[in-house]
Amino acid sequence: MKALHIHVGERARQHIATQGLRPQDIRLVPAAAGGPKGLMLTHLDQQIFGRWLPMGGHTVHLVGASIGAWRMATAAMPDPIRAFAELSHGYIHQHIEPEAGRQFPSAARITAGFTQTLQDFFGRDTAALLNHPRWRLHVLTSKGRQILRHATPARTAAGFAGLALSNALSRKAVGLFLERHVFSSPGEPLPVPLRDLPTQHVVLNEANFIPAMLASCSIPFMLEGVPHIAGARPGAHWDGGLVDYHVHWPYNQMKPGLVLYPHFQQQVVPGWLDKGLRWRHRATPALSNMVLLCPNPEWVRTLPGGKLPDRTDFKSLPPPQRMKVWTEAVVRSEQLAEEWQQWLDSGCPADVLKAL
Repeated sequence: MKALHIHVGERARQHIATQGLRPQDIRLVPAAAGGPKGLMLTHLDQQIFGRWLPMGGHTVHLVGASIGAWRMATAAMPDPIRAFAELSHGYIHQHIEPEAGRQFPSAARITAGFTQTLQDFFGRDTAALLNHPRWRLHVLTSKGRQILRHATPARTAAGFAGLALSNALSRKAVGLFLERHVFSSPGEPLPVPLRDLPTQHVVLNEANFIPAMLASCSIPFMLEGVPHIAGARPGAHWDGGLVDYHVHWPYNQMKPGLVLYPHFQQQVVPGWLDKGLRWRHRATPALSNMVLLCPNPEWVRTLPGGKLPDRTDFKSLPPPQRMKVWTEAVVRSEQLAEEWQQWLDSGCPADVLKAL
């Protein structure tokens, strides 16, 4: 059974049918939030960023929210093949002991654990990845507005309840509660115009790298909001996936260039609160120049538990069993990278491409 599906927008399909696909065709790589699901892309990430994409010798924009931000920062490290292997191993084997008398660790303890993990993993290479000669890193956070500007328990609960109700009526209502922040490493600016929601652009540097990365994965009620990030407007910053769950942006306005999207599913869902709103999961003309790589859903059902790793495993599986299941899933995911390389080596045949 084939593990890899390649989905494309119409502009990308036409490009591949006439010209194939070369590293220099890719101008931007997005990376979704989604926690442990991102583990399934480890081998694809190693192949793309460690072997294939560097052959283009050009500037590529790497955009990520939450675990996607961690993956894209890893791609910009000096040895991405080794770094992705270490990121996967560290994520699989993470275990934060709860405080005495608690079944699960508090948000404060998880936040402290994640902060230390980020410092240990990225600290020595922060300057190098921010100054990568070709990759431009863009880390996404969601800064609270109005009631969510300050991360007190009462304001957080009331604010996110209001956000959920308002978002169900209109995605534009997200802007009443949250403001997209894009922390970008120095160099060529982001080539995608962002006018759908309130957006601020901030220079990503050594002073704010760890806080921005922490904020990008700060899931409300699971982690604490990051109260202030150097260079950004005052206010609490939360998980970038709240606003940009799968980074469904107007890529069709980016000219020239294609978008290469290693993803864990076909659907590109706009915001975290849109997960249950199926009508927002459809592809749009904004994705016309996208090449999306994802696991075949039938193949996913052959994985341990019949699914991708996800956050529910932290509660449903004892740590040793969870680590074993996730490790096996990541080993199996090497098939995705092998099939991607086979497709490239065979001349990028257009007859296997699927619509988004």
